[in-house]
Amino acid sequence: MKVEPHYELLFKLNYKEHAVKVRLKNGLLVLTAEQDNEIQEVCDWIAAHADHAFRAVAQDSRTMLLRDLGPYLEACREPINVSSRATDEAVRLISNFAYTPFSLHGRAYASVEGFWQGLKFPDEESRSRVAQMHGLEAKQAGAEALEAETIQYEGRTIRVGTYEHWGLMYEACWAKFTQAEEAQRALLNTGTRPLTHRSRRDSRSIPGAIMADIWMRIRTRLMN
Repeated sequence: MKVEPHYELLFKLNYKEHAVKVRLKNGLLVLTAEQDNEIQEVCDWIAAHADHAFRAVAQDSRTMLLRDLGPYLEACREPINVSSRATDEAVRLISNFAYTPFSLHGRAYASVEGFWQGLKFPDEESRSRVAQMHGLEAKQAGAEALEAETIQYEGRTIRVGTYEHWGLMYEACWAKFTQAEEAQRALLNTGTRPLTHRSRRDSRSIPGAIMADIWMRIRTRLMN
């Protein structure tokens, strides 16, 4: 991911005969370029750094440096809640509901949700049927299965809600993000911001914190 260089810009009250007006009001430092034709460079700089975060450093008793830390959301590491209901289409691509075809262990899936919900069924016919679903349809299909303490997968008996069970989710997500280019791009574009997965009702088989950790581990692996 491209990282923009840091900049330092020094504003002085006597810059071009007081062309930059500096005001301190209610905790805000307001810099106003009063004559565009004389200080176009400053005006361009202000426009290019809208919504950026800055660190104020006192150089001396009369001078302050503003260090650009980059876009606010990234610099302050604002969390991104990954959900199928996210307003950002790219974030919705990261979610398990998204239609992102991939294959795993010789079987094709329309979504990670189709994979996960299909695990609840013991018979291959039901698993194959759910594998072709995505979104709410896949989740609702899983509700038809009888609750069980264990599942069978690839010759293994796995207890639901365990590290081994979550490992299957990691495998499915890894397959998705390495085979679905748009989904991979969406994940990488989150940079290093923390990811969360908060919903109205947390999953008992794979809590939101575990799901978010899987996405972030895969993101780190793809970056390296």
